[in-house]
Amino acid sequence: MMIPVSVIERFSLVTLCLLIACTAFLKAQPAHAQLNQRAAIFDEIGVDEKLGDTIPMDLEFVNSEGDTVTIADLMIDGKPVLLNPLYYECPMLCNLVVEAVYDVVKQLRWSPGSDYTIISFSINPDETVEQAAESKERYLSSLDREGAEDGWHFLVGEEPQIKALTDAVGFKYTVEERTGEYLHSASIIFLSPDGMVTRYLHGIEFEEFALRNALHESADGKIGTILDQAILFCFTYDPDSESYIPVALNIMKLGGFVTLIILGAFLLIFWRRERRSSSSSPSKQSQTFEIIKE
Repeated sequence: MMIPVSVIERFSLVTLCLLIACTAFLKAQPAHAQLNQRAAIFDEIGVDEKLGDTIPMDLEFVNSEGDTVTIADLMIDGKPVLLNPLYYECPMLCNLVVEAVYDVVKQLRWSPGSDYTIISFSINPDETVEQAAESKERYLSSLDREGAEDGWHFLVGEEPQIKALTDAVGFKYTVEERTGEYLHSASIIFLSPDGMVTRYLHGIEFEEFALRNALHESADGKIGTILDQAILFCFTYDPDSESYIPVALNIMKLGGFVTLIILGAFLLIFWRRERRSSSSSPSKQSQTFEIIKE
């Protein structure tokens, strides 16, 4: 029985395609497994926001001077806290975040120490006091803010203390086995003066207005001028856009309040003028009467 040549060609072509597909599938398996492994790693990093939770205040760390301190020791009465997780040998992301914090602190009129506290702490338990001191010197030497060295702390700690603090604020990280690098997100956390989590800001760039708002909220409105408080009253945090947006109702309330003040001031001026005018009228009438009498 003779098999047509065209049938043989088609069979050979189908077989070749199957062989190519099988080869591609087998080669794809390691890459697919690698992608799954990387996806699993990224499930272990990020931030679970824990707004309203209070961090443990008795956790012990070592500051850049080599002194053992608790979180409570670093809290200034009535001052909010900016919490900055990092590690000093981070090749990229941590440096970008702390640089962003530094840049926005320079823009802000309020100063660390006098108005709020910054706590930068390493998530790597193997890092040293010397590394913390080097980072503090690098940033504070060019910040040029009086008293900032007492309000911006660089800490190292042991694994249980680090884990307790990061768990308390929902900051998740993991170690990449191949490189030994710590994988984590780019986020800063704000605490009230009693250690309650009040706000998160994410990314490698922070707006001065957003930072000022977050600190103002964390301090429960106890820092800033009356003008600051009036402006910040008109904005609220939008978790979807992760930014502060204007609140129409509050703007209307503030506008109405300002209008009442202006109207009240106008009426007061008008009333005083009328009073002066009425008090001078009898004397003028008396002079007119005397002239007529003469």
